[in-house]
Amino acid sequence: MDLHLNGLDDHFTLPRTRKVNTFRAFSWISRGWQDLATHPAPSLAHGALITLLGWLVLSLASQYPHLFTTSITGFLLLAPLGAAGIYELTSEREEGRPTSFVQSIKDLLKNASQLAYFGVVLFMIAIAWERVSAILFALFYGGEAITLHNFYASLLSEYAGFTIAWLVGGFLLACLVFALTAVSIPMLADRDVDTVTAMMTSLRVVAENLPAMIVWAALIVLLTAIGFATFLLGFVLLFPLLGHATWIAYKDLVE
Repeated sequence: MDLHLNGLDDHFTLPRTRKVNTFRAFSWISRGWQDLATHPAPSLAHGALITLLGWLVLSLASQYPHLFTTSITGFLLLAPLGAAGIYELTSEREEGRPTSFVQSIKDLLKNASQLAYFGVVLFMIAIAWERVSAILFALFYGGEAITLHNFYASLLSEYAGFTIAWLVGGFLLACLVFALTAVSIPMLADRDVDTVTAMMTSLRVVAENLPAMIVWAALIVLLTAIGFATFLLGFVLLFPLLGHATWIAYKDLVE
Protein backbone atom coordinates (compact mmCIF):
# COMPACT_ATOMS: atom_id res chain seq x y z
CA MET A 1 0.00 0.00 0.00
CA ASP A 2 1.31 3.42 -0.93
CA LEU A 3 0.03 6.84 -1.82
CA HIS A 4 1.02 9.02 -4.72
CA LEU A 5 1.57 12.76 -4.55
CA ASN A 6 2.18 13.36 -8.24
CA GLY A 7 0.66 16.83 -7.94
CA LEU A 8 3.76 17.95 -6.06
CA ASP A 9 5.68 17.96 -9.36
CA ASP A 10 3.35 20.67 -10.65
CA HIS A 11 4.58 23.07 -7.99
CA PHE A 12 8.05 21.88 -6.88
CA THR A 13 11.21 20.56 -8.50
CA LEU A 14 11.83 17.48 -6.39
CA PRO A 15 14.59 14.87 -6.61
CA ARG A 16 13.69 11.35 -7.69
CA THR A 17 12.76 9.00 -4.88
CA ARG A 18 13.02 5.24 -4.51
CA LYS A 19 10.66 2.59 -3.20
CA VAL A 20 11.98 0.11 -0.63
CA ASN A 21 10.63 -3.09 0.89
CA THR A 22 8.50 -3.04 4.01
CA PHE A 23 11.20 -4.11 6.46
CA ARG A 24 14.06 -2.03 5.06
CA ALA A 25 14.21 -0.09 8.34
CA PHE A 26 15.96 -2.98 10.07
CA SER A 27 18.79 -2.62 7.56
CA TRP A 28 18.99 1.10 8.33
CA ILE A 29 19.36 0.37 12.03
CA SER A 30 22.02 -2.28 11.37
CA ARG A 31 24.05 -0.02 9.08
CA GLY A 32 23.53 2.89 11.47
CA TRP A 33 25.12 0.81 14.22
CA GLN A 34 28.11 0.17 11.95
CA ASP A 35 28.51 3.91 11.35
CA LEU A 36 28.26 4.61 15.08
CA ALA A 37 30.93 1.99 15.78
CA THR A 38 33.18 3.56 13.13
CA HIS A 39 33.35 6.92 14.93
CA PRO A 40 31.90 6.35 18.42
CA ALA A 41 33.40 9.34 20.26
CA PRO A 42 31.83 12.19 18.22
CA SER A 43 28.59 10.23 17.86
CA LEU A 44 28.27 9.66 21.60
CA ALA A 45 29.16 13.32 22.20
CA HIS A 46 26.07 14.30 20.21
CA GLY A 47 24.02 11.81 22.22
CA ALA A 48 25.35 13.15 25.52
CA LEU A 49 24.57 16.74 24.49
CA ILE A 50 20.96 15.89 23.62
CA THR A 51 20.60 13.96 26.89
CA LEU A 52 21.84 16.93 28.92
CA LEU A 53 19.49 19.29 27.09
CA GLY A 54 16.62 16.87 27.70
CA TRP A 55 17.37 16.73 31.42
CA LEU A 56 17.49 20.52 31.57
CA VAL A 57 14.15 21.01 29.80
CA LEU A 58 12.32 18.32 31.78
CA SER A 59 13.71 19.52 35.11
CA LEU A 60 12.52 23.07 34.42
CA ALA A 61 9.03 21.81 33.55
CA SER A 62 8.76 19.10 36.21
CA GLN A 63 6.51 21.13 38.54
CA TYR A 64 3.92 21.85 35.85
CA PRO A 65 2.16 18.76 34.43
CA HIS A 66 1.01 20.32 31.18
CA LEU A 67 4.49 21.75 30.55
CA PHE A 68 6.15 18.48 31.55
CA THR A 69 4.08 16.37 29.17
CA THR A 70 4.41 18.98 26.44
CA SER A 71 8.17 19.11 26.99
CA ILE A 72 8.39 15.41 26.27
CA THR A 73 6.50 15.94 23.03
CA GLY A 74 8.59 19.00 22.20
CA PHE A 75 11.77 17.02 22.81
CA LEU A 76 10.60 14.48 20.23
CA LEU A 77 9.55 17.19 17.77
CA LEU A 78 12.90 18.98 17.85
CA ALA A 79 15.09 15.86 18.08
CA PRO A 80 15.35 15.41 14.27
CA LEU A 81 16.90 18.87 14.01
CA GLY A 82 19.29 18.03 16.85
CA ALA A 83 20.52 15.06 14.85
CA ALA A 84 21.78 17.25 12.00
CA GLY A 85 25.33 17.10 13.37
CA ILE A 86 25.20 13.30 13.30
CA TYR A 87 24.19 13.40 9.63
CA GLU A 88 27.31 15.44 9.00
CA LEU A 89 29.46 12.80 10.71
CA THR A 90 28.21 10.13 8.32
CA SER A 91 28.63 12.47 5.36
CA GLU A 92 32.23 13.20 6.39
CA ARG A 93 32.97 9.48 6.64
CA GLU A 94 31.42 8.75 3.23
CA GLU A 95 33.51 11.49 1.62
CA GLY A 96 36.70 10.40 3.36
CA ARG A 97 37.01 13.60 5.39
CA PRO A 98 38.22 13.69 9.02
CA THR A 99 35.37 13.22 11.47
CA SER A 100 35.01 15.03 14.78
CA PHE A 101 32.27 16.50 16.93
CA VAL A 102 33.48 20.07 16.34
CA GLN A 103 33.83 19.58 12.58
CA SER A 104 30.34 18.12 12.31
CA ILE A 105 28.95 21.26 13.95
CA LYS A 106 30.97 23.52 11.63
CA ASP A 107 29.75 21.64 8.55
CA LEU A 108 26.17 22.47 9.47
CA LEU A 109 26.87 26.10 8.58
CA LYS A 110 26.87 25.33 4.85
CA ASN A 111 23.05 25.36 4.81
CA ALA A 112 22.48 26.95 8.20
CA SER A 113 19.76 29.35 7.05
CA GLN A 114 17.46 26.60 5.75
CA LEU A 115 18.08 24.46 8.83
CA ALA A 116 17.18 27.49 10.92
CA TYR A 117 13.94 27.96 8.96
CA PHE A 118 13.08 24.33 9.54
CA GLY A 119 13.86 24.78 13.21
CA VAL A 120 11.39 27.67 13.33
CA VAL A 121 8.71 25.44 11.75
CA LEU A 122 9.29 22.70 14.33
CA PHE A 123 9.41 25.23 17.15
CA MET A 124 6.09 26.75 16.08
CA ILE A 125 4.53 23.27 15.98
CA ALA A 126 5.86 22.62 19.49
CA ILE A 127 4.43 25.94 20.73
CA ALA A 128 1.06 25.15 19.13
CA TRP A 129 1.01 21.79 20.88
CA GLU A 130 1.84 23.46 24.20
CA ARG A 131 -1.19 25.72 23.75
CA VAL A 132 -3.43 22.79 22.81
CA SER A 133 -2.22 20.89 25.88
CA ALA A 134 -2.88 23.89 28.11
CA ILE A 135 -6.43 24.16 26.75
CA LEU A 136 -7.05 20.44 27.30
CA PHE A 137 -5.77 20.71 30.88
CA ALA A 138 -8.02 23.71 31.51
CA LEU A 139 -11.07 21.95 30.07
CA PHE A 140 -10.64 18.72 32.00
CA TYR A 141 -9.07 19.94 35.25
CA GLY A 142 -10.66 23.38 35.54
CA GLY A 143 -9.17 25.31 38.45
CA GLU A 144 -8.02 22.19 40.30
CA ALA A 145 -4.46 22.34 41.57
CA ILE A 146 -2.56 19.44 40.02
CA THR A 147 0.84 17.92 40.54
CA LEU A 148 2.62 15.28 38.51
CA HIS A 149 1.65 12.69 41.14
CA ASN A 150 -2.11 13.24 41.09
CA PHE A 151 -1.98 13.93 37.34
CA TYR A 152 -0.62 10.46 36.57
CA ALA A 153 -2.92 8.88 39.17
CA SER A 154 -6.00 10.33 37.46
CA LEU A 155 -5.07 9.65 33.84
CA LEU A 156 -6.85 6.30 33.59
CA SER A 157 -9.60 6.99 36.12
CA GLU A 158 -11.77 10.09 36.22
CA TYR A 159 -9.82 11.82 33.44
CA ALA A 160 -9.69 8.97 30.94
CA GLY A 161 -11.35 11.29 28.42
CA PHE A 162 -8.47 13.73 28.77
CA THR A 163 -5.98 10.91 28.29
CA ILE A 164 -7.65 9.79 25.08
CA ALA A 165 -7.93 13.33 23.70
CA TRP A 166 -4.31 14.12 24.56
CA LEU A 167 -2.99 10.87 23.08
CA VAL A 168 -4.99 11.27 19.88
CA GLY A 169 -3.78 14.84 19.48
CA GLY A 170 -0.19 13.83 20.16
CA PHE A 171 -0.42 10.92 17.72
CA LEU A 172 -1.75 13.09 14.89
CA LEU A 173 0.93 15.70 15.53
CA ALA A 174 3.63 13.04 15.60
CA CYS A 175 2.42 11.65 12.26
CA LEU A 176 2.60 15.11 10.70
CA VAL A 177 6.08 15.83 12.02
CA PHE A 178 7.36 12.39 11.03
CA ALA A 179 6.08 12.88 7.47
CA LEU A 180 7.74 16.30 7.25
CA THR A 181 11.08 15.24 8.77
CA ALA A 182 11.60 11.65 7.59
CA VAL A 183 14.31 12.69 5.11
CA SER A 184 14.10 16.50 5.03
CA ILE A 185 16.74 17.44 7.59
CA PRO A 186 19.40 15.04 6.22
CA MET A 187 18.55 16.47 2.81
CA LEU A 188 19.13 20.02 4.04
CA ALA A 189 22.44 18.95 5.56
CA ASP A 190 23.46 17.24 2.31
CA ARG A 191 22.20 19.50 -0.47
CA ASP A 192 21.73 23.14 -1.32
CA VAL A 193 17.93 23.05 -1.25
CA ASP A 194 15.27 25.10 0.49
CA THR A 195 13.16 24.00 3.44
CA VAL A 196 9.91 23.63 1.49
CA THR A 197 11.54 21.41 -1.16
CA ALA A 198 12.99 19.21 1.57
CA MET A 199 9.63 18.90 3.33
CA MET A 200 7.77 18.09 0.10
CA THR A 201 10.37 15.45 -0.75
CA SER A 202 9.88 13.94 2.69
CA LEU A 203 6.10 13.85 2.22
CA ARG A 204 6.54 12.07 -1.11
CA VAL A 205 8.94 9.52 0.36
CA VAL A 206 6.51 8.70 3.17
CA ALA A 207 3.52 8.52 0.83
CA GLU A 208 5.29 6.24 -1.65
CA ASN A 209 6.75 3.95 1.02
CA LEU A 210 3.95 3.91 3.57
CA PRO A 211 4.39 0.32 4.89
CA ALA A 212 8.16 0.74 5.21
CA MET A 213 7.79 4.11 6.90
CA ILE A 214 5.25 2.73 9.38
CA VAL A 215 7.79 0.08 10.38
CA TRP A 216 10.50 2.75 10.60
CA ALA A 217 8.30 4.98 12.74
CA ALA A 218 7.49 2.03 15.03
CA LEU A 219 11.20 1.34 15.52
CA ILE A 220 11.81 5.01 16.33
CA VAL A 221 8.98 4.95 18.88
CA LEU A 222 10.34 1.75 20.45
CA LEU A 223 13.90 3.04 20.78
CA THR A 224 12.63 6.41 22.01
CA ALA A 225 10.53 4.67 24.67
CA ILE A 226 13.63 2.81 25.82
CA GLY A 227 15.45 6.13 26.02
CA PHE A 228 12.77 7.66 28.23
CA ALA A 229 12.52 4.48 30.33
CA THR A 230 16.20 4.92 31.22
CA PHE A 231 15.61 8.53 32.35
CA LEU A 232 17.14 9.75 29.06
CA LEU A 233 20.47 7.99 29.70
CA GLY A 234 19.74 5.59 26.86
CA PHE A 235 19.72 8.50 24.42
CA VAL A 236 23.49 8.82 24.77
CA LEU A 237 23.63 5.71 22.58
CA LEU A 238 20.19 5.56 20.95
CA PHE A 239 20.11 9.15 19.68
CA PRO A 240 23.24 8.84 17.52
CA LEU A 241 22.13 5.36 16.42
CA LEU A 242 18.85 6.78 15.13
CA GLY A 243 20.71 9.72 13.60
CA HIS A 244 23.06 7.52 11.59
CA ALA A 245 20.17 5.24 10.59
CA THR A 246 18.14 8.25 9.42
CA TRP A 247 20.98 9.41 7.18
CA ILE A 248 21.19 5.94 5.65
CA ALA A 249 17.41 5.93 5.15
CA TYR A 250 17.66 9.28 3.37
CA LYS A 251 20.39 8.00 1.04
CA ASP A 252 18.33 4.87 0.38
CA LEU A 253 15.13 6.74 -0.41
CA VAL A 254 16.27 9.88 -2.26
CA GLU A 255 18.43 9.81 -5.39
